[in-house]
Amino acid sequence: MNTLKLRRIAIDTYKENVAYLHRDCKLFRSEGFQALNKIEIYLIDDGEPVIAVLNIVDDSDLLNPDELGLSEQVFEQLNTREGSDITIRHANPPKSIAYVHKKIAGEPLSYDAYLAITRDIVQHRYSRIEMSAFLVGCAETGMERNEILFLTRAMVDTGEHLDWGESLVADKHCIGGIPGNRTTMLIVPIVAAHGLLMPKTSSRAITSPAGTADTMEVMAKVELSIAQLKEIVKHERACLAWGGTAKLAPVDDILISVERPLSLDSPGQMIASILSKKKSAGATHLLIDIPIGPTAKVHTRIEAIKLQKLFEYVGDKLGLDIEVVVTDGSQPVGRGIGPVLEVRDVMQVLKNDPMAPVDLREKALHLAGRIIEFDHDVRGGQGYHLARNILDSGRALEKFEAIVQAQGENKQPPVLGHLQHDVLAQKNGQVESIDNLQLAHIARLAGAPMDKGAGVYLYKKTGDRVKKAEKLYRIYAGFNADHQFSIDAAQANNGYVIQ
Repeated sequence: MNTLKLRRIAIDTYKENVAYLHRDCKLFRSEGFQALNKIEIYLIDDGEPVIAVLNIVDDSDLLNPDELGLSEQVFEQLNTREGSDITIRHANPPKSIAYVHKKIAGEPLSYDAYLAITRDIVQHRYSRIEMSAFLVGCAETGMERNEILFLTRAMVDTGEHLDWGESLVADKHCIGGIPGNRTTMLIVPIVAAHGLLMPKTSSRAITSPAGTADTMEVMAKVELSIAQLKEIVKHERACLAWGGTAKLAPVDDILISVERPLSLDSPGQMIASILSKKKSAGATHLLIDIPIGPTAKVHTRIEAIKLQKLFEYVGDKLGLDIEVVVTDGSQPVGRGIGPVLEVRDVMQVLKNDPMAPVDLREKALHLAGRIIEFDHDVRGGQGYHLARNILDSGRALEKFEAIVQAQGENKQPPVLGHLQHDVLAQKNGQVESIDNLQLAHIARLAGAPMDKGAGVYLYKKTGDRVKKAEKLYRIYAGFNADHQFSIDAAQANNGYVIQ
């Protein structure tokens, strides 16, 4: 048997299994391996392989001809020591790829087909190119409502499940598209302070400048095991964590890693992503926020109603009690866009600071009130007032600080980017509209969410009067290249219409 020595290559390949082989390796030449082939990696005396995409190396300082290098992602899966003996062979193409071809051709797929695809993705039998083909096939040819249900179930069935042992487990999700819309970090402590169970697991940003997990990470640890989640929720009745490390619908996190660079977020995939995570996390009652506006993901109320019906159909089949709320998505919510800036908004609201953004406070109270009304002891219409009392009394702040301590406070939180640029009004007038997409684009170019201190802080919102040369917003960045990219984008289109 031809064996190789295992070498750990300190490269983070983010959700992709990558292996490295020297071009002068005897196996490379004799077995006909090629770059971007998929290979099966076997530990000696262990029959379960790990699959990886092969890269070829010419530098002997990085890898010797008798070694197989593994990225951090693969090394952790093998769970062995560096220098172990391993052997490799060509990986067979995943059988489920035939279903991907059918989907690209526009054919509807069955539950068994989606289950086969998701299993192969979780087992790393798909390359990023193959996953991209699957995602584009679903987006371009569309998914029937039963297909969305089948994919959601398949994503749930290929991961772990949480059971909190209670009949009412609340959760909330916004479909996104609105910069600065950080209501979840306010809603969770309000709802938990009321007494409802709300173990919130969130995704990281796909196409936005920040997701809830990205923003919460400024304050506290969000990568928590299931055991840690259960312990935190047991004491605090809530958490604000990233769903990825808990292995809840893990295929969702792998697909998101492909969707992000493609800026792809189709309705079918979005619904499956959201509901699979919620079902896996043990939710029984779910509030869905669908913002509508000219530059939101959903432009009209008719589109929102179609999406609402899909959510309710799939949710009902999964046993989820879903309420959909359509909200104003005509402009960013709050003033900060980017993790550190959004945390500042959240803390101002929690502390009842007079400078706190009113729109963020009111939207959070409205949504928190609707969730509180899931409680059978609360009459319809009472929820908002209960939520407001909890916030005004300081109980929400106290609960949020307790959650931060339970998850592990970030002792060295990131700070705002030291590179700053003010975007000024070109004329006198009134702000007629703000382009959500453009402001999000500028914040991402500045480095958000990967650079947590990057982003945009708004000085003017829709309806405000402005004078020529007055500040509309400030761009923050930590790196010169990002700073210049964001400035160039703002100069080409600052995202504001002033009349």
